[in-house]
Amino acid sequence: MIKFISGTDSFYLSTDNSSYVIKILKDDMLCHRYYGQKISAEETELPYLCGRKSNSSGEFLDEENTCFVSKENTPFEYPVFGDGDLRNPAMITENRFGQRTSRLIYKSHRITKGKKSLSPLPSFDVGTEDVDTLEIILSDSVSGYEVSLFYSVFEKEDAITRRAEIRNTSDTDIKILSAQSMSVDFEPRDFELITLNGAWARERYIERRPITAGSLAIESRRGATGHQGNPFAALVDKNTTEDSGISYGFALVYSGNYKAAAEVDQYGSLRFQIGINPFNFDWTLAPGETFVTPEAISVFSAEGLNGMSRRFHNMCRKHLGKSAASLKRPLVINSWEAMYFDINDRAVEQFVNNCKGLDIDTFVLDDGWFGVRDDDSTSLGDWFVHKTKFPDGLKNVVRVCRENGMNFGLWFEPEMISPKSELFKAHPDWCIHVENKKPLESRSQLVLDMTRGEIIDFVYDSVAAILDEYDISYVKWDMNRNITDIGSAALPAEKQDEFYHRYILGVYELMHRLTEAFPHVLFEGCAGGGGRFDFGILYYMPQIWTSDDTDAIERLKIQYGTSLVYPTSAMTAHVSACPNHQTRRTVPFKTRGDVAQVCNFGYELDVAKLSDDEKAMIKEQTALHRKLEDLIATGDFYRIDSPFETEFCSWELVSADKKRAFAVFATQKVTANRGGYYLKLKGLDPEKIYRINGKLKLHGDTLMNYGLPAADNPTDFSTVTFELEEE
Repeated sequence: MIKFISGTDSFYLSTDNSSYVIKILKDDMLCHRYYGQKISAEETELPYLCGRKSNSSGEFLDEENTCFVSKENTPFEYPVFGDGDLRNPAMITENRFGQRTSRLIYKSHRITKGKKSLSPLPSFDVGTEDVDTLEIILSDSVSGYEVSLFYSVFEKEDAITRRAEIRNTSDTDIKILSAQSMSVDFEPRDFELITLNGAWARERYIERRPITAGSLAIESRRGATGHQGNPFAALVDKNTTEDSGISYGFALVYSGNYKAAAEVDQYGSLRFQIGINPFNFDWTLAPGETFVTPEAISVFSAEGLNGMSRRFHNMCRKHLGKSAASLKRPLVINSWEAMYFDINDRAVEQFVNNCKGLDIDTFVLDDGWFGVRDDDSTSLGDWFVHKTKFPDGLKNVVRVCRENGMNFGLWFEPEMISPKSELFKAHPDWCIHVENKKPLESRSQLVLDMTRGEIIDFVYDSVAAILDEYDISYVKWDMNRNITDIGSAALPAEKQDEFYHRYILGVYELMHRLTEAFPHVLFEGCAGGGGRFDFGILYYMPQIWTSDDTDAIERLKIQYGTSLVYPTSAMTAHVSACPNHQTRRTVPFKTRGDVAQVCNFGYELDVAKLSDDEKAMIKEQTALHRKLEDLIATGDFYRIDSPFETEFCSWELVSADKKRAFAVFATQKVTANRGGYYLKLKGLDPEKIYRINGKLKLHGDTLMNYGLPAADNPTDFSTVTFELEEE
């Protein structure tokens, strides 16, 4: 719900459990008044800043004309540079004289029903007919531009999406040096910051730290959101836990360079911003042109981190592009860790035949099927079938899959080019490069310049030709290196700093065209594993390969951290071979299956090397996964024991009607002479009686408050699962 209360010149935005209040001050400056637990719309005339001493940064009389207030203390809704506020601005522009001072004042507003798509940018645009959207138009008459701030309120999800649109209303060019998607100011408070950090093969580890005076930021300068950090941050109270306390969650619907920053000023007030990273960025706006920032989402929870996460999960599954579609997720077996580049017609046929009777429904042929790719030094960009390995193309592979009741999937890395490739011979200038400088290779590959329309067209045609020729139901879209040589032959000198953003817009265009042209194909995102795991990719691809680290014990932390923002229906997790190819650890086959079970499930191993008992377990695991599919797609996810804090890890899925649940309890390392442990479940109906694993019957309140014995005699790397159904 959105209301404009004319008596107080206030905008009141309300979800089921939160309120957001904006105030137009008497000199038409736009001020942020409140964000938090729900308050009455009739009480938006909140006490202002009177009592704070002014200083030399610029001041004005408060609303009651009783004292002067400094602009440096004012909680502006969209702060700009050069108008007295010396904290981080949300926007910096430069006029034709090279001056960067701005002043935004309120011009008008409109409240509408629904929410429009931001194409070519991804956004939460599915099922938005009942969403209210507020547009506030601010104007800088001196520099000659307008800024529209958009707020869309998703009441049931306790979420608000934000973005800004900047229009050049002058008759000369304006340069944008920074344009954040959202900015919000909080009163003095001892917040802590939670972020998801890591590296390749250990993505999205949870880091929680106090916020003290000064600035604290996470960012990417790699051209992609990256393994090292995720475009998400949460502000939480010191005492906030998984199930209690205040949490504000913020995320960006974007896959390129981002920055999320928290700044505490001299009075203890906190400003949080998230958007495109201003590093190496500017954008020239010609007269009449508009620049649109990526969409940001904020969620509020008074129910701890689990409450925050469920709000993010619901937004993703109900309102985010392909993630909101009712697509049946494949249960796959992938060739990569089983065969690597050692693939050919005969080997693949035998591999697929070995899967017969195991109830795996999709075979995915990974890297090595195209060009003359016998290792990772060649052929990226040559998206035609390797004639030596597959003399008759992929028809025989498709035939064998069909004979075994399986669908067929294929791996691509569309954004890349190998210096050793037919494509590079024909178009050496198509890679991202700087004139007269040899481009830096990584993994023996370069990155295609996706700012150029002819390159997007070529890649589309190449991939589409394969998808047209063969009966393919699944595509794994990989991206294995970051951008280093920042330069485009298609951009003039004054627009080179637009490259990063134009690159990701080109990637989005390609993804949009392919996913629209092949709606029957499920596209899975991948970037060296989970290097580009964000809502931007999930808009086009409803699941992402969570990490190249397939070790089940390592995956406990990776999946636990990822779930802070993203639903398990967005994660892909496979049972892999042991010793594990990343850690060399050996983990029981049951544990590998249990850890992967609540995600999009599959296998990454050679079935021929398994024992009869392990093959029997595959049939049990696949049957269980099919039984759990609806829980994974629509259930509420609860984190219980953190692998970052204890030797255990546990999580649980509960159906919306609370009639079913599934919980996994894992032991990382056994502690000698430790007492027993009772797993206290969450989210159940206290009045319902549940049958556990088809045997024991207990009330929901007993299961949540007393719990179930879960670690009476555990061993290293062991798991226990609990399947609950209402009696």
